[in-house]
Amino acid sequence: MKVAVAGAGNWGKNLVRTFHEMGVLGAIVETDAARLPSLTAQYPGMPVVLAVEALKDLGVSAVAIATPVPTHYDLALKSMALGLDVFVEKPLTLSSEQALTLVDFASSHRRILMVGHLLLYQPAVRWISQFLKEGGLGKLYSLHQERLNLGRARSVENALWSLGVHDVAVALHLVGEAPSHILASGQKALPTGVDDDVYLHLRFPGGVQAHLHTSWLWPEKSRKLTLIGEKGMLVFDEIRQSVTLHRKTIGADLNHVDGGEEKVFEQAGEPLRLELEHFMARLQDRAPALSDGMNGFEVVRVIEQAGHALESQ
Repeated sequence: MKVAVAGAGNWGKNLVRTFHEMGVLGAIVETDAARLPSLTAQYPGMPVVLAVEALKDLGVSAVAIATPVPTHYDLALKSMALGLDVFVEKPLTLSSEQALTLVDFASSHRRILMVGHLLLYQPAVRWISQFLKEGGLGKLYSLHQERLNLGRARSVENALWSLGVHDVAVALHLVGEAPSHILASGQKALPTGVDDDVYLHLRFPGGVQAHLHTSWLWPEKSRKLTLIGEKGMLVFDEIRQSVTLHRKTIGADLNHVDGGEEKVFEQAGEPLRLELEHFMARLQDRAPALSDGMNGFEVVRVIEQAGHALESQ
């Protein structure tokens, strides 16, 4: 079973390399003529074509799309219409309407549709998910996420679209349901016309709340997830790839209980390899992916509605 990669640019080249290392790369779709010499030199004998339509005669079963986001919808729809299963880098689309159309098409035509929500495949996130399912924190109260840095400012998409897609995917996955209320506030500090600093607040039907702070205008780099629960608290430091359990609670008598802290997980995994192996497994067993099309739709829906809230400030 072979997979083609559409788009061999900054991130797509990592998909090309990883699929090639896995022995399943079947073709590359690339329209930038400047990249063609290096691709043919690095992957001799590998078909390099200009359009997904050319994949029909190359024996591939699926295509991984890593092109600019505005092209995702048309390429994914066209690829599925050609009979191919599809992996799409995040975000799935730029609108929830387009995302839902892809989900419905994949369902009605029995295609695998998977979205590249890479953070879901971090070993630490998988560990946290299992820990919550086993009741390690008891009742989950809230999630607090940070993705902050003095980073590259954008002039088209705001800080939430640019930085927060993976974190929203993680929040939805760990809570296990779609949010019922979506609030957002932001600030246009730089003269770009977009929000450089955004706070997103989600409330879920089961009572859990999630809060995400994204900014490229911040003095220190922070990529952190904190979970507050009935039995304690977990802190995932994405930079250090470690999870710390804080056995700290407030009892029914409102007194603090501090049972200390312990590093309970530390592993620097290869989430891209794990993610693409997951995709290949879904091509075989036809089961829904962890980050399937509906997951991709819900993430786009949340960020889209947050965008409406930012516009109405």
